[in-house]
Amino acid sequence: MMDRNLLGGTWLDRTFRISLMLKGLDGVLELVGGLLFLLVPPDRIGSLVRVLTQHELSEDPDDLIATVLVDLAGKLTVSASLFAAIYLLLHGLVKVVLVWAVLRDKLWAYPWMIGFLLVFILYQVYELFIAYSWGLALLTAFDIFIVWLTWHEYKAHGVRTRGRHHTRAR
Repeated sequence: MMDRNLLGGTWLDRTFRISLMLKGLDGVLELVGGLLFLLVPPDRIGSLVRVLTQHELSEDPDDLIATVLVDLAGKLTVSASLFAAIYLLLHGLVKVVLVWAVLRDKLWAYPWMIGFLLVFILYQVYELFIAYSWGLALLTAFDIFIVWLTWHEYKAHGVRTRGRHHTRAR
């Protein structure tokens, strides 16, 4: 039987748990971002982005990330801000709940985690074809890796469960 300590077990078990914790942290950050979009008006977000990027743009006025952030923040509308808030809150909440459930070894959560990630992987691949981004490509590869690890753990969980049933039946 596999050691269910947080970082116990094989290297694959540890990799799985660490990857899930990173995905859970990502979900928490999405919840925080969603709350910010919900509670902070778009003009304040634009002001904050300008203040945060001011130093970088004074050193390099063509800084790609800073200029894109300022441009996006300047175009942010109330409806876009509300959409971002709802999207991030729902996405973050689902991610945190599923990560928590999988880390607690709730069997029902494994297929849901796989399905949830597959939907977003498909969307991310679509976005990659529209406008390629190394960040999105790396996130997609990480999500594919987590799907594989989750599937592997789900199958291993089934083998352990069947083994316990056979042992009790004897």
